[in-house]
Amino acid sequence: MESAADNGTPTGPLAGVRVIDMATVVMGPYAAQILGDLGADVIKIESPNDTVRIGVLHRTPGMTPLNLNVNRNKRSVTLNLKDESERATALELIGTADILITNMRIDALRRLGMDYDSLAAANPRLVYAHAQGFRPDSDRARLAAYDETVQAASGLIDLAQRAGDVGAPVVLPSIFGDKVAALTIVYAALAALVHQRATGRGQHVEIPMVDTLLAFNLVEHLQGRVFEPPMGPTGFPLSMNKGHRARPTKDGLAMVIPYSPQNFRDLFAAAGRPDLAEDPRVNGEFIDSTRDGEALAELLETVTPRLTSAQWGEVCAKHSIPFGPVLRLDEAAEDPYVQGGRLLDVAEHPSEGAYRVIGIPLAFSATPASVRRHAPLPGQHTDEVLDELELELAHGEHGEVRR
Repeated sequence: MESAADNGTPTGPLAGVRVIDMATVVMGPYAAQILGDLGADVIKIESPNDTVRIGVLHRTPGMTPLNLNVNRNKRSVTLNLKDESERATALELIGTADILITNMRIDALRRLGMDYDSLAAANPRLVYAHAQGFRPDSDRARLAAYDETVQAASGLIDLAQRAGDVGAPVVLPSIFGDKVAALTIVYAALAALVHQRATGRGQHVEIPMVDTLLAFNLVEHLQGRVFEPPMGPTGFPLSMNKGHRARPTKDGLAMVIPYSPQNFRDLFAAAGRPDLAEDPRVNGEFIDSTRDGEALAELLETVTPRLTSAQWGEVCAKHSIPFGPVLRLDEAAEDPYVQGGRLLDVAEHPSEGAYRVIGIPLAFSATPASVRRHAPLPGQHTDEVLDELELELAHGEHGEVRR
């Protein structure tokens, strides 16, 4: 990853692609941020009360911790879409775009003349990525949906409750549905962009959050219900096993994941308990974690407190046993591995001062991604972008666009 806010010419694989981010909260803006990291020119059309800018932690109103990263590599244009003149400007700007990302409700988009059919008539090359909680052709299309409700409707909360054996249902402490949907927006938009480059035609791409997260969960958890009639319940046995948990060490917690009888023998020997290898559940040809997972977890936990996490790390590395210490989130951020990969850099924002930039977690050998722009203040680039728009319209750039 190139250094934060180097302000150089985009070098990423999407250099030359224009994206309009007309989304709120996290899902759409995060997807647009990723496209910006990959080199796209991302223009954010926002109102002053954009929900991603809401929060009590800030040095300047609107410049929240979430905003400082999810709105990087974008230019901000403030337009009131309810105003006829400003809406007309937004429509002209969308006419120059390759990709539009929005999570506005379909009724509102139609009222504004920003539904797919209306926009495609003026810009046939447009890839129109629309995301909302439920499919627009369903009887739930007009229902409000947030990450918590999407987790509930996709079975994720049920899985967490069943696996954790907790009394009250648990919402995963991450906006999981939003971020999975954001990644889906990215790959869907890029696939449609390949088609656009080959044919000159855009298309309407619909990304329903509940459908997306349910499909994501069912990859392994559909399990016995794959067959018709069913051969067993839902839930991937290894993940749902109560023994699938962190182990106590002498000084903390760690994930110690022995998969073979030899793994268990090596662990027991390192702990000074080679006699435990005589247990019939670990001295055969393979481990039946579905049947014996909980019992083996209890057996393992009789020995893991004998060594520190660091000592277990050495043992597991020597014997190729999967291992990872359980780090607090702030510890994970300061881990030497994270620091070595520049997954958190300190940069200097023009208005906010020093702040931490979340790195780009991938690398391109020929077209490096980069963080070229700090997150903008609301409307920071309105004049700049609209001046460019005047020139583009006057010269008939971006294919179908004409004044």
